[in-house]
Amino acid sequence: MTSETLKGKVAIVTGASRGIGRAIAVMLGRHGVKVAAAARTEHDLLALCKEIESRGSESTAVCTDMTAEEDVKRLVRTVIDRFGTLDIVVNNAGIGVFGPIEETKTEDWDRIMTVNVRGPFMLCREVIPYLKQSRDIAWIINICSVVGVKGYVSQAAYTASKHALMGMTKVLAAEVKQYGIRVHAICPGGVDTALVAEARPDLDRSVLIQPEEIAEIVLFLLTRRGNAVIDQVNVRRAASEPWF
Repeated sequence: MTSETLKGKVAIVTGASRGIGRAIAVMLGRHGVKVAAAARTEHDLLALCKEIESRGSESTAVCTDMTAEEDVKRLVRTVIDRFGTLDIVVNNAGIGVFGPIEETKTEDWDRIMTVNVRGPFMLCREVIPYLKQSRDIAWIINICSVVGVKGYVSQAAYTASKHALMGMTKVLAAEVKQYGIRVHAICPGGVDTALVAEARPDLDRSVLIQPEEIAEIVLFLLTRRGNAVIDQVNVRRAASEPWF
């Protein structure tokens, strides 16, 4: 499958207003995908949609609080009402609070779990009926993290949330396989985003992965339609140690 065959497909991208989500939304629009961009900041979403539409594709901005169940349901209804179908879902929205476990507040722990795990769960639940109806292969891509596999000091809540997302992703992949829905997990190390800047202020930004590089991996996954399926992609900074 070439990127040309993505033209006309419909995607939801959460956390689309900046960073990795924005790069993915722009990349999809560049290849003719109709993009529903979801985030909390309307101004940034409208600017994103303007950029996508300037490249000749369709888009819609849907202000969405991923912690609110009705917002998630409204997001899916808006996409179906606007485009009539759904083929691709990218769960990218996420937050982090960093510090030692003994200094982590319960409310921060709960908020991270709500955004990073409960949000993707609700969206996956709502979109599965529509992805089943996709004319061809459908995809759910969950942007996880290196901390979904490993553990780092001062990142307990964030790490726990990404481990939970990885667990849900594994079960989801098994449950929807029979419907031709492919589920992928991308686990990046340090990406040049505001979240990583907060978590790892010690890192030199010049050695960080660029959001566009993660978008390229998403494109690679979406253009595989043969018998080989890639379940999980581990991505590290070139300056960091290999995973194996």
